[in-house]
Amino acid sequence: MRKYFGTDGIRGKVGCFPITPDFALRLGYAAGKVLAAHSKKPSVIIGKDTRLSGYLFESSLEAGFAYAGVDVYMAGPIPTPAIAYLTKTLRLSAGVVISASHNPYYDNGIKFFSANGTKLADNIELEIEQVLEQEMTVANKLGKVIRLNDARGRYIEFCKSTFPSNLDLKGLKIVLDCANGATYDVAPHVFKELGADVIKLACKPDGININENCGSMHPEELVANIKEHSADFGIAFDGDGDRVIIADRNGELLNGDKLIYLIVKSYEALGNRLPGVVGTVMTNMAMELALKEQGYEFVRAKVGDRYVVEELLKRNWLVGGEASGHLLCLDKHTTGDGIISALQVLAGIVILNQQPHEVIDWQDYPQTMINVRFTDKEFDWQSAARDAIMEVETELNGKGRVIVRASGTEALVRVMVEAKDAQLAQSCAEKIAQTIKG
Repeated sequence: MRKYFGTDGIRGKVGCFPITPDFALRLGYAAGKVLAAHSKKPSVIIGKDTRLSGYLFESSLEAGFAYAGVDVYMAGPIPTPAIAYLTKTLRLSAGVVISASHNPYYDNGIKFFSANGTKLADNIELEIEQVLEQEMTVANKLGKVIRLNDARGRYIEFCKSTFPSNLDLKGLKIVLDCANGATYDVAPHVFKELGADVIKLACKPDGININENCGSMHPEELVANIKEHSADFGIAFDGDGDRVIIADRNGELLNGDKLIYLIVKSYEALGNRLPGVVGTVMTNMAMELALKEQGYEFVRAKVGDRYVVEELLKRNWLVGGEASGHLLCLDKHTTGDGIISALQVLAGIVILNQQPHEVIDWQDYPQTMINVRFTDKEFDWQSAARDAIMEVETELNGKGRVIVRASGTEALVRVMVEAKDAQLAQSCAEKIAQTIKG
């Protein structure tokens, strides 16, 4: 079992262990030692989102890596998927991102990418945790630190290259909500250079306004601006740019499930019919049934984009993702990328010449999600909820689903019930949540 790493790196409140500068220093050193053991000339790239605390952890990680003898490239504020891309294209040993994704500014986190641009394997994270317990000793040759000044330009061109070269976005008015986060200086360039008329929203980060009433978690302003400017679409990213939601001209929000479906239809329109799609245990049952009716296979992975990637690679498939907006197109990028995912959706819409609601020919099954917070780390929520879960499954009688799981990044249990009847889903979810609360 990993002690510090969760489903998406290490995350928490700034100033509370392990999200402290001294821990980041030791983490950089430990990761550096592990990388040095696997590479003759280890080197890493460090990027961050726009949180004020990013400066602290950037400096600490830089020092830790250099002390371990690892060369460090500094990319500054840049989307998480850009670091995955740059790690691979620059032939580096690993990439590091300082971000807490969609969390408030007072949280932060650290996550790693392998040399292939994918999330680190569990065994490598375990190796790093083991070295964390060891004493720091200076390397025979200290690492150097290099500022990568063209990081954003490289990534902008990469994003544009994933859009069909015979298409453009001319004639489309798009509201871009960058969550005052890592996409603020990248996404507008990408969409403008492909021809779209771009209206920028939440593109003025000040270090503390990241995700504050904006971005994919708070789309109210996005919807309001679509209507105000008579825009064709609204696109909202999270703080580090690896997830996306899209709204149509009527302000109707399209979550990850619907965007995956649009991407599948986009590939089909381009003459590349996919064999199957990977979702997660949280994917709406209605999408699963719609895909199967059209001859697509569908597989559910555990929650977390790293597990979706594992399933895709195992089957040699290309497309999958989560309802939250973490979407994967493995023929375009090695990891979830909000900008690239949005481009694939728009490519399909341009080719099909249809509005999203004309392409998405199914309705969501109602889902009720309740988050139950707890403070006792030893709390056995599984035992507390077991009987209630069995009762609910009996009540649903195969006409719905129950998912109860612990969050990988927060001290809470997520209770989800899905059923054709909304009131039934609500009452069943409340029954389980109340049992966990005691």
